[in-house]
Amino acid sequence: MAKGLAPVTSHRSLAPSSVSRGTAWEWVKRIIDEVEPIRDEIYGPRYRCALTLKDGTFLPCAVLQSKERLIALAKRRITEEMNGRGVFRGGDDPYGRIVGTFVAERNRVSDDDVATAAPSKFALPLSLLSQIRGETTMGWTGWVFRMKDGRAFSFGSTFLMEFFHLPDGYDFSDVEEVINHSFVSDEGVITSLRQGGAPPMSYFSSALFRERTFFSCAVEGV
Repeated sequence: MAKGLAPVTSHRSLAPSSVSRGTAWEWVKRIIDEVEPIRDEIYGPRYRCALTLKDGTFLPCAVLQSKERLIALAKRRITEEMNGRGVFRGGDDPYGRIVGTFVAERNRVSDDDVATAAPSKFALPLSLLSQIRGETTMGWTGWVFRMKDGRAFSFGSTFLMEFFHLPDGYDFSDVEEVINHSFVSDEGVITSLRQGGAPPMSYFSSALFRERTFFSCAVEGV
């Protein structure tokens, strides 16, 4: 070891696991008590929130979901691939591909690294999410939020609807109306999008608020 350098110690070794787990239950319980979950047939209730990690890192968009359900899903999907009944059957290395889906894809954070949790300002409330009607075109949904002050903003997403960027100075409590299959043109006019048709060339050049990247955190007791 170089002179003057102290050994690096993992934060996990600084406290017994029982203390860490007890603290974890407090922040998990807070989110369960305060946040309305998205119900999912496969993953169970999914709680959107913001996380602060033990090293001070802030994650504004995260989803808490059941660790038990995730493990059960992984075991079932891996078994299906090994028996030739999975989604990758007939391809190259179906076993490796399904394992990779669970261990080498998506953004994940360990619950052991979390210090605190709070509701996320970027989580689209279910009351608004329920008003967004289907796909505008294949793989894309576009709509407008009209705010209480009369201003309107274009929003859109592929398949991810958990979190969205917000216009400066606004939050989702400012939304007055959801206008489906529409966008705000560069001239400020709310323009309809034809369902199933290609959007006009001006659509993607206009200001468009899209989905935000988020992390998943598997926890017990959800």
